[in-house]
Amino acid sequence: MFSHVVIFWTDPSKPDAPDELVALVKKYLASIRGIVNFHVGKMVTSHRDVVDQTYQVALNIQFQSKQAQDEYQGHPQHLEFVKQCKPLIVKFVVYDFE
Repeated sequence: MFSHVVIFWTDPSKPDAPDELVALVKKYLASIRGIVNFHVGKMVTSHRDVVDQTYQVALNIQFQSKQAQDEYQGHPQHLEFVKQCKPLIVKFVVYDFE
């Protein structure tokens, strides 16, 4: 199993950016072949100090293998998503692991 986690910080001058980003993720990424598990959502507040609450949207995708994730990276729908989401985000961090 290969996990691909992306954490997004959206543009604070665009209050609808988190909802728009979630919609774009669902529109462009959810149906790409090779995905085993797919989950996107907005940050949930927590009373725990160890929980990062500075981001707005998180994406968690699991693939059967790193090769499947590599193919996803070059998929036209993924490339279009990257293009469409750029105006909404100010920062993102990626965590990939097996």
